[in-house]
Amino acid sequence: MAYDLEEQEKLDAIKAWWARYGTLVVTLAAAVALAWGGWWGWKAYQAHRANQAMGYFEALEDAARLGGADSAVRIKTAAATLREEYPATGYAARGALVAAQALQAQKDEAGAREQLEWLAAQGKNPSMQSVARLRLAGMLLDQKQYDAALGQLNNPPPAFAALYADRRGDILAAQGKREEARAAWQSAIDGLGTANPLTQVVQLKLDALSGA
Repeated sequence: MAYDLEEQEKLDAIKAWWARYGTLVVTLAAAVALAWGGWWGWKAYQAHRANQAMGYFEALEDAARLGGADSAVRIKTAAATLREEYPATGYAARGALVAAQALQAQKDEAGAREQLEWLAAQGKNPSMQSVARLRLAGMLLDQKQYDAALGQLNNPPPAFAALYADRRGDILAAQGKREEARAAWQSAIDGLGTANPLTQVVQLKLDALSGA
């Protein structure tokens, strides 16, 4: 009999606890289930988006590699789709670089510059942005837009400091600013180190400047 009373007291305590907290428990469980399902749904959506972006990137690469009469149009169309619809996938930045190189090879300087200018303005992918700024500075140098070219080389990230210094030297030399060019190239050599093959190239430019 005592056992039955004890069991009844436990049941009553459970019922009372459930009456007080049952709704909260159910609500929390539902919230956790929804959050878990939402997280997996988001992951699946992101994977789907990445696959779509990869498809456009591969189409861009094919157009750049195969060429053809309408390749420039196909390159620009694929690159624009990546920029507008898949800017956060990483394929947009890579696509801009591939497109810029292909369009420049086809003598479409305006199209190539557009790709690089877009990427140079993107801060979410610092390494690709730095590459775009470096290449854009080179293109502007070829077009003799020296001030604009130098403007792309401000505040270089540490990993690109030596490369930016080398390009700055090229621009300053083209402007006839010999001492500033010499200082920039020497900075590039110091940053690259003796083991880097590019050091020899910069040294040749520095020697040519000294012998001129």
